[in-house]
Parts: sequence; structure tokens; C-alpha cells
Amino acid sequence: MPIAAIDHLMQAYQGEVPGASLLVLKNGLPLLTRSYGRADLSVGEDVSARSNFRLASVSKQFTAAAVLLLAQAGKLTIDDPVRKWLPALPQEANAITLRHLLTHTSGLIDYEDVMGANWQGQIRDAGVLQLLTREHRLYFQPGHGYRYSNSGYALLALIVERASGKTYPDFLRERIFQPLGMHDTLAFVAGGPAVPHRAWGYSNIDGHWQRTDQSTTSAVLGDGGIYSNIEDMAKWDAALYDDRLLTNASRALAFSPQVEVTGEGYVAQYGFGWRITGDTLWHSGETIGFRNVIVRWPAQHLSVVLLTNRNEPEPYQTALAIGRLFQ
Repeated sequence: MPIAAIDHLMQAYQGEVPGASLLVLKNGLPLLTRSYGRADLSVGEDVSARSNFRLASVSKQFTAAAVLLLAQAGKLTIDDPVRKWLPALPQEANAITLRHLLTHTSGLIDYEDVMGANWQGQIRDAGVLQLLTREHRLYFQPGHGYRYSNSGYALLALIVERASGKTYPDFLRERIFQPLGMHDTLAFVAGGPAVPHRAWGYSNIDGHWQRTDQSTTSAVLGDGGIYSNIEDMAKWDAALYDDRLLTNASRALAFSPQVEVTGEGYVAQYGFGWRITGDTLWHSGETIGFRNVIVRWPAQHLSVVLLTNRNEPEPYQTALAIGRLFQ
């Protein structure tokens, strides 16, 4: 096993610095788990396989899975108009469907563009809806473009709640995390259950690592609010190969190219919560203090998960390089 080569690739995460958890899976089984650096610099706590990182936009695949589960149960359809579930949205949203939200083709305005610089406290998913009820413009007509949309996935979390009658964290826990044995994974809400084995987020500012764990947008759940670790992510990855959670038809929808990704600096297409590039399915996640990625080579039953509690470096290329060592 190429441990020395992997440790060389992961050199930046080693020592008294914010760290990383690395998982390599083959045929649903962990080939390699490695942990580097610190989960909490203030007390010198090491990162471990159970350290929980805020997944940021890696969360979107769970939101998409929740919608697909509700579609399997007949509670909604992928082509439902979004205003069927969120009638407070303005008339300009009439043509937007859940499929548009899932694939970033809705044209909805990004809530971060309309919050303003002086937003007090933290915005939540319901606050995103409130902002969008006052927006009578779209970036483009629904289905006629691609623009990555955190707004869309915040609205999907609210639709999960309305269609299921449960809170978004409860639905994920009862329908995804508990059945798969992902006991340390949760959609985190301040004042609710604590994040076990929490890794705190840091940013390198003027050459020094400073804790930057939360921002005004860190409480939005549907687009990025899930915490997990590599032990639980191994269980998630395994479930994506069979019918224990999603049917073959649902997985085909999630993993099939729905639209070409534009404006993001690389060639890819987008499914439901997944980017598709060549023979890989992947998604990255970036939020204040965290950078994460999951890359899957389904035909080879090979996956790499790299979770980090720091603002740099970007981990996608590192995960690809590690994956190549096992091919």
C-alpha cells in the first residue's frame, strides 16, 4: 500500500495545524483510513477517524437523497412546481420545479447576494425563503441555464419538511443516518444535539491559523449544514451501490448527467447533488474553516473521501491523486 506517497501528498495537514481525515474505499470496504493534524488547536486534540467535520456542500447529496426518498414514497414528484410546496415564492417562480432546484437550473437569486453585509446573527433555511419571497427577478428562465445555487438546496430542505411532516434534521436521522448506522452524523442546529467529536474550522490569516468555525450562512442546512466523519461516510458510500436506501431508478437519476456545469472552471455535468466528470462522481464542499471532497469511481468501486478543518488547500486534486494510486 502506498502509505509514503499518500503521506507526502498529505504533508500540509501534518503537525500542529488544522488537519484532515482521509478514507479510501474499495468494494465498499475501507482500504485506508488516515488522520492528520489537529481537530482543535486550543487543546491540541488530534484528528481521528471519528472527528466530525462540517461537510459544507457535500451535504447537497443528502438533501437530494431525501427528496428522492420522498418521491419513492409518493409524497412528491421531482417535477412538482416549487410553488406547490412553497406558495410564498413570487409568481416569477411559477415555472421552477424540484428538478430545477436539484440541478441548479432554477435561475433563483443566490440568497448571499441579497442578505447584505450587515446581516445580524445567522440566517437559516426559512430565512432564505423569506428573502426570496421578495425577489421578483431570476438570473435566467428556469431550465435555460446553469448557475450553482445554494438557494435551491435551502428550499429543498424546506420542501422535505413540508412533504414529510418532520424537521429536516429528524427526517435525515430517521430515514438515512439511523438506517445506515451513521450514528455520529447530523444536520446541526444550534441548541439541538451537539456535534460529537467535533473538528473546529480554521483559516490561515496573515500566516496564523485562527478559528473561523461559523459565519452568517453556516446555519443553513439544506445547502451545507451536515456534520460527518470518515467512518460514517464509508457507510454512506456503500449504500450508494445497492437498493438499501435508494432504488436503482433513483440512483440513476442522481448519478446521470442532467445539465452541463458552466462557470466553475472545469468540465463537468451535474446530476442530483453530484458532479460528473468522465468516470467519476464527485462533490466538493467549501465553507468558512472547512474544505472537503468525495470522489467516486463507480465502475471500479473505488472512492476517496477527504475532510479538512481549514480554508486551504483545496482538496479535490489531492483526492484525485490519491485515487490514482489505487487504480
